[in-house]
Amino acid sequence: MSSRGGSTQIWTADFDPATGATANPKKLSSISTEADNALWSPDVKTIIFTSAVYPDCPAITSADAATGDKCNSDRDLAAANSKVKAQIFTKLLYRHWNHYTGPKRSHLFELTVATGALRDLTPNDTHDVPPFSLGGGGGFAFAPDSKELAFTEDLSDQPALSTSASIFTLDLTNPAAKPVKVSTSAGGNFTPAYSPDGKWLAWRSQARAGYESDKFRLMLYDRSAKTFKDLLPKFENWVDEFAWAPDSDSIYFIAGEKGVAPIFLANLKGQMVKVTDKGVNSGLLIPKSKGRWITSNMTVAKPSEVILFMSFGDPLLASFCNGGECPGWGGGEKPLTHLNDALLSQFDLPPLEDFWFTASDKTKVQGFIVKPPSFDPNKKYPVKFLIHGGPQGAWGDDWSYRWNTELFAANGYVVVQINPRGSTGYGQAFVDGVNGDWGGRPYLDLMEGLDYAEQHFSYIDKSRECALGASYGGYMANWILGHTNRFKCIVTHDGMYNAESAFGTTEELWFNTWEFKGKPWDYYGKPDSENPFRKWSPSHAVSNFKTPTLVVHGQLDYRLDVSEGFQLFTALQMRGVPSKMLYFPDEGHWVLKPQNSQLWYKTVNDWVDQWTK
Repeated sequence: MSSRGGSTQIWTADFDPATGATANPKKLSSISTEADNALWSPDVKTIIFTSAVYPDCPAITSADAATGDKCNSDRDLAAANSKVKAQIFTKLLYRHWNHYTGPKRSHLFELTVATGALRDLTPNDTHDVPPFSLGGGGGFAFAPDSKELAFTEDLSDQPALSTSASIFTLDLTNPAAKPVKVSTSAGGNFTPAYSPDGKWLAWRSQARAGYESDKFRLMLYDRSAKTFKDLLPKFENWVDEFAWAPDSDSIYFIAGEKGVAPIFLANLKGQMVKVTDKGVNSGLLIPKSKGRWITSNMTVAKPSEVILFMSFGDPLLASFCNGGECPGWGGGEKPLTHLNDALLSQFDLPPLEDFWFTASDKTKVQGFIVKPPSFDPNKKYPVKFLIHGGPQGAWGDDWSYRWNTELFAANGYVVVQINPRGSTGYGQAFVDGVNGDWGGRPYLDLMEGLDYAEQHFSYIDKSRECALGASYGGYMANWILGHTNRFKCIVTHDGMYNAESAFGTTEELWFNTWEFKGKPWDYYGKPDSENPFRKWSPSHAVSNFKTPTLVVHGQLDYRLDVSEGFQLFTALQMRGVPSKMLYFPDEGHWVLKPQNSQLWYKTVNDWVDQWTK
């Protein structure tokens, strides 16, 4: 695909996999709006892609492509040329993540390669198909015979309150066919994938409506019998991604587990085995040769590289391992990329070390430590205490460009991380432990975990500690600010300060509604102790604020509006607490621009140095 002047041109070309060269380019079609998420059909006759269009414009088809697309083109041009940039909203979710949604909606299009014929598969639909996903991906899949398409859509009239995306199938051989809903759960259903033999359709499914962090199950649908089953009913962790084995008798999947993301293999009876357990895996790809799988693998000391794994007995093992056994899991491994080997060899990057402690309610909780380069066990080191977001997230053996553990440790700090209640990878009951209890049990887990680290690692200087967090971690940094003076400083990034105002300015209202057990007005007239929006709001402890605090927030953060950061900074300044605010007019919930990231790391590390070193 190639964008030119606001339109998206779709091209094909001959490709030589040996040299990577292309030849004989051919333009197939051009529409006035940007296209994305293109997927070839298995018979290589059609392409499915998504494009945002005005739902009330005539559907774009091969018969009236010029007329239909002219409507979209004319409206885009009129909007661009108009001196009035005002918008009128009639429904919620008028903005999402870091942008205003506007009047357009994502539709599915089918392009016939031979003729260039184009068909809108979801004409006049006022919903996004597929729905927005931070992880990206198409959200749709072809059946092996190219005759059917499965896709995800949320048909709710109130998308700001709904997580109930469903799986639909569409008969591509019949232009008059309508989508057929095949999933039945009330929660979200995502990433459909057909088995290679066409007998099965699998997807990731959640049972509970309104809960975006419910357990992601692996559902299996028998297309002939039209029956369902949860393939792994006793598996407690989330199925993050999956891929069919080439013979359709088993499924590989990735699931977060105790700080890593291993790869598992399950047969259609639900029997499973772990085939890799190092670092964090993603981007699972299964070649046609059985017993091989390819993933992107990373650890805290290594950015992602592509690795080929092989089972015992694979003939490739002999060539890769000089006739012997390869080190690794599932038989053997072969790195396919070495993008960062030369650079990483120049650095001292200590590994992630884990520890476990027993919380005061007798629950086992995991924590992690990364030591500074040239570590000397006889010295005392200041601490950066990192708190993860989510809250349904987790620290682990992975590499990040935004909150990079090695970079935090690099200038002479011990980095301590705890996975408190709400963290993923320890079973759904552990995940659910944060619901309605944001400043309760998770706060105790964090403080008790840091207590344990101070008591068991003599190199920690507990008189020089700084707490840092973003998103829910930013909320918790704000909560800590009002509930303990043990830290020398605090860094709070995009955190919730006032739970009631945050409800009115966020976009995904299902999140706050679930986590705070209702809406603010449900609790009007009740004492604060019975109102979670006040009980767990950091703003209600403002009289206790004393710790020097750096506030970071982005103007384009619509998950936690920038007003949350402004309110906190105002309170700190008016109370005379040493404070500073780093404001990004061009960033959302994450700092993504390289130069902004540089400034972020410098400002954050300088702040911690100022108060701990």
